[in-house]
Amino acid sequence: MNRAKLAAAVRFALDGELKDVDRLTGGSRKGVYRLTTADSTTAIAYVWEQAENYWPETEGDDADPFAAGVGFDLFSAARSKLSSLGLRVPAVYLTGPRFALVEDFPGPHLMDLLARDPEVAAPTMSRLAADLAVMRAYRAPAYGKVALIDGGGRSHGTSCESAALDFGLRCLAEAAGRDERIAAARPRLSDRLQELAAAVRPRSEYSVVHGELGLDHVMIAPDGRPVLIDIEDLMYFDVEWEHVFLRIRLGDSYAHLAVDDLDEDRLALYMLVQRLSLTAGPLRLLDGDFPRRAFMQGIAEHNLKQALALLS
Repeated sequence: MNRAKLAAAVRFALDGELKDVDRLTGGSRKGVYRLTTADSTTAIAYVWEQAENYWPETEGDDADPFAAGVGFDLFSAARSKLSSLGLRVPAVYLTGPRFALVEDFPGPHLMDLLARDPEVAAPTMSRLAADLAVMRAYRAPAYGKVALIDGGGRSHGTSCESAALDFGLRCLAEAAGRDERIAAARPRLSDRLQELAAAVRPRSEYSVVHGELGLDHVMIAPDGRPVLIDIEDLMYFDVEWEHVFLRIRLGDSYAHLAVDDLDEDRLALYMLVQRLSLTAGPLRLLDGDFPRRAFMQGIAEHNLKQALALLS
């Protein structure tokens, strides 16, 4: 999106004149820009255009719970759901085709604050744990992307674990095509995925799951409340999926958000699936022109080794 269009959006929504445009790091599927007006008011522009997307272009399939969440419709449905549950999400000032102008939270995200000053971050972490409890307690009629299910649609597959197994096998095939170590271990990894899936007992309780909840996707409101961002992957799914991702991303800090009564069989299956996903995904991203290449290669390498270690 060019500067003239951004300036027009700021003039209409904020009644101000655009001064600065800064692209923020971290976004790989959409452009994320901080817009600053002449009077120092700020807002964030989300731009869902292919030119802003570093990932290879693929056909979207919203009936696949694990398809990439891209676009305003997914963002809007996710925001509505989280807001209805009482969670803090950015206010929306203006929307357009493949565009949204939303509230800015200029301070550090929760990951940076926790690393810098755990004591100051502690109240927000506690509030985040409470928000996750609300999301866990919600009961959806089916699993899948929030926009799809709330719109009366139906996901592929027969259960969360079957959908995860299919996704894991796809990630395994993709990673095996890019790394010889995964290729050599592919039969054993495939067998292990099947074994873990077979051990999962049927369940039909679907909670609200962010899908990519690292603490870098949590901003902090002026009153200290956590604000969830990058919410396009929001879905109804097993709560264990969320907690596996949190364990991977937070390491020792996961203790702040740990909960009891999670299903160990689901945790084991989802851990291997996510390790394979975090191997295949970054390797696919590196097929394009993503700029932080060493960083992304490091993610793939770490998760590849962790996936292989799960065979021990």
